[in-house]
Amino acid sequence: MLRVGINGYGTIGKRVADAVRAQPDMTVVGVGKTSPDYVAERARALEYDLYAPAERAERFDTAGINLAGTTEELVRASDVIVDATPGGIGAENYPLYAEHDTPAIFQGAEEDELVDTSFNARSNFEAATDAEYTRVVSCNTTGLCRLLTPLEEAYGVEKARVTLIRRGGDPVQSSRGPIDDILPDPVSIPSHHGPDVKTVLPDIDIDTLGTKVPATHMHLHSVNVTLASSPEPEAVRSRLAEESRLFLIPEGVGVDGAGALKELAHDAGRPRGDLWENCVWEESIAVEDSDLYCFQGIHQESDVVPENIDALRAMFGLADREESMRMTDEALGVGLTLDSASRPRYAADGQ
Repeated sequence: MLRVGINGYGTIGKRVADAVRAQPDMTVVGVGKTSPDYVAERARALEYDLYAPAERAERFDTAGINLAGTTEELVRASDVIVDATPGGIGAENYPLYAEHDTPAIFQGAEEDELVDTSFNARSNFEAATDAEYTRVVSCNTTGLCRLLTPLEEAYGVEKARVTLIRRGGDPVQSSRGPIDDILPDPVSIPSHHGPDVKTVLPDIDIDTLGTKVPATHMHLHSVNVTLASSPEPEAVRSRLAEESRLFLIPEGVGVDGAGALKELAHDAGRPRGDLWENCVWEESIAVEDSDLYCFQGIHQESDVVPENIDALRAMFGLADREESMRMTDEALGVGLTLDSASRPRYAADGQ
C-alpha cells in the first residue's frame, strides 16, 4: 500500500486526497495545511490527519484544531508527497523533500526544470517510471495532451493552433478577475500552454493564444489541428469517443456551455460537480481538407486529479498505463455519459 502525503489542501489537494483514498493500492498519510480555516475543519471532519509547518502550530492550537504533526513529519512518514501548494511554493518545498529522500509530484504551476519529467497519463506514462520528481502539467495542458495524443496516433499532427478562453478565477478566488472585461492573457504570442504541451509531447508543432474572461466555471478551447491525413468527421468522432477521459457532448441535448456542463456533472452525482474529462462538443468536430476543428471545455479544478493518481503508479511501477488508467477511472467514476448515475466510491462513503 503506497503511503501518500498531500502537502497543500486547497482546490487540487483536497480532490487528490479524496482520489487517493478511493484507490485500492494507496492510502492518505495526512494533509498539510498552513491556516486553521474552514478548509482545515473540513479535512478534520473527513478524518484526514492534519500537519502544518512547525511555526504555524500555535495558530492551530489557538483555533482548537489538533495536529498530527509538522509538515516535516508528514514528509518523513510518506512514501511520496503530492505537492498541491500554490504556484511557486512547490519549488520552495523541494529542498525539504530532497532532504528526506521523499519523492514528490508537483503541479503544473511549477517549472518543468524542477522535475525529472512532466506527465500526462495518456501521452507519456512511462516517462515517470522510477522518477524521483514528477510534474503533472496544468489543467489546460492536460486537456490538450489528451486530445492531441489520439489524433497524432490515428492521423498524424502537422500543426496545432489553439485559442484558450480562460476563466478569470476558480469559484473561491474572489480576488481574481477581470470583473467586466476580456483580456489577452498574455498579449505576447505564444501563451505558455504550447511550450508546456511540448514538455510532454516534444514532437508536436503547436501555437497557443490565451484570453481571460469574467467566468469561473471552466476553460474553453477553440482548436484547429492540421492533420497528416484527411479523415471523415465521423471517423474522428468515433476515434475520440474511444478515449475514457474525453466526453463527446451529443448534438441536440441542450448542453450549450460551461454552466450546463457543470449542471450535468452535479446531476450525475459528481463530487463538487467535478468534470475529470475533456468535454468536446461533438457537433463542433469538423474537417476541411486536412484541418480539424472543435471546441472543448476543461474543468480547471479537477481534470488533473486522475493524472496525479496515475503519476503515483507510474513512479512506483504499480501498474502499466492501461491498467493504471482503468483503476483510476473505475475508482473515481471517470467516463461521463448522459445517463451517468453512479457515484464515486469516496462520495458514496460520505466523503
